[in-house]
Amino acid sequence: MSPFYAIVAEDVPDSLENRLSARPAHLQRLHRLKDEGRLLLAGPFPAIDSPDPGPAGFSGSLIVAAFASLEEAQAWASADPYVTAGVYARISVKPFRKTLP
Repeated sequence: MSPFYAIVAEDVPDSLENRLSARPAHLQRLHRLKDEGRLLLAGPFPAIDSPDPGPAGFSGSLIVAAFASLEEAQAWASADPYVTAGVYARISVKPFRKTLP
């Protein structure tokens, strides 16, 4: 099994409309990772303390998945539809070691 990498992305302000437009393509890539058995977890950070933030939107995303190398994880993250749509202001990719559960 390839090592895991944490992809932490921060949204630009007021990006909800762009995020919703690009979401189907973004999810398609995540489903591909899941189908390949490489996705540990993925999800957005609500901008407010609520599972459904409504118009407040989201402040970013977290994806933890297996890649062959840090460079491959960075390339995958840079090609995300949210990058193309101008949703993400910045992305950090770091090695991740799953300890629990």
